[in-house]
Amino acid sequence: MKLLSFKHGGEASFGALVDGKVIDAKAALGGKYADLLAVIDADALGELEAAVSDKTEGYSLDEIEFLPVIPNPPKIFCIGLNYPSHADETGSQKPAYPMIFARYANSQIGHGASMIAPPESDSFDYEGEIAVIIGKRGRRISQEDSWDYVAGYAPYNDGTIREWQRHTSQWVPGKNWAASGPFGPWMMTASELGKNPNLTLITRVNGKEVQRAQAHDMFYSIPELIEYISVFTELEPGDVIVSGTPGGVGFKQSPPLLLRDGDTVEIEVSEIGILSNPVVAEKA
Repeated sequence: MKLLSFKHGGEASFGALVDGKVIDAKAALGGKYADLLAVIDADALGELEAAVSDKTEGYSLDEIEFLPVIPNPPKIFCIGLNYPSHADETGSQKPAYPMIFARYANSQIGHGASMIAPPESDSFDYEGEIAVIIGKRGRRISQEDSWDYVAGYAPYNDGTIREWQRHTSQWVPGKNWAASGPFGPWMMTASELGKNPNLTLITRVNGKEVQRAQAHDMFYSIPELIEYISVFTELEPGDVIVSGTPGGVGFKQSPPLLLRDGDTVEIEVSEIGILSNPVVAEKA
């Protein structure tokens, strides 16, 4: 099932996409859960699905404002250099361990919202990625058990200000600019996709394909990432693992393809959907 967070009439809610209509699951559940994170935390995705299964009235997609799939994740773990093609284009080797940096929830935006190109930089770049949403709490999770901890998957754009990424060896300053992290339009539940789905990831800028990869191409697979992260911290419901970008990023194109006012970036993940966002220049 495709689940999303949205606003309608200025009110935040969450729902399910059924036959092209957005069913308001918050209303269908009688207001029992404040948001999609609360549903996941309560292990109530099955309850949500049952609540919307017989509903026929819903919003059209153009009636809602998309929010990030999980607007308030407890933690966002982003993975660097996790595809051979991206390591190759940057002259890097496979990292000895997963390369992890933090993204903050307030940098996220939903499908259709504008990515903001700041006046401090002319190196705003896209990074198409597959986001993994954690479904239950765990420490020291084995690879064999890892799939039981996945609630679902969604497209993610790890938008990056390259100069600020390179200020030091720590990437956080380049990865957390306002309105740089599109997440959506919805998540597909893991129960729908099954274990170990070999999802195809495609990025387009102004309709031109610039990235394409399979989930199985990753240096560190989703089970390996879950195992590694859960050793040093407890994974919680609603945590997001943004699993890395493949080759084809803008600053490695010839000539460089960096984002400008008026551009549109699409991140497509097979069997899930297309995340699309325009780029707008922030006025100084």
